[in-house]
Amino acid sequence: KVQVMESGGGSVQSGGSLRLSCTASLATLDDYAVGWFRQAPGKEREGVACLKLSGGVSYYADSVKGRFTVARDNAKNMVYLQMNNLKPEDTAMYYCAVEEAPVYPPLLATLCQNADFGYWGQGTQVTVSS
Repeated sequence: KVQVMESGGGSVQSGGSLRLSCTASLATLDDYAVGWFRQAPGKEREGVACLKLSGGVSYYADSVKGRFTVARDNAKNMVYLQMNNLKPEDTAMYYCAVEEAPVYPPLLATLCQNADFGYWGQGTQVTVSS
């Protein structure tokens, strides 16, 4: 079973930045897609940003475009979510998930929107105060 772990959550004021990190118990992430998702109390889980590591295809939810960036660190076999200009509405539990990468790159958006990933971390809390 693939184990996924997130780190880097915390509390920040509006306009601030945080970087979340994700690692998985895999020798390499090359054949996988890594996604970041969030869920606020009383709301459905939302696909925030996803990355197909081979080829670098990415997807971002409209709500975070221009503010969040998903990227990999090849040396550390990790994926980051850099979150800038944070807003109170970004407050949520953030989850990292891993799935075998889709052969057809445009399918990444569908996988991300539907949170159709098989391996999930426990989540890390992000709180943005106004």
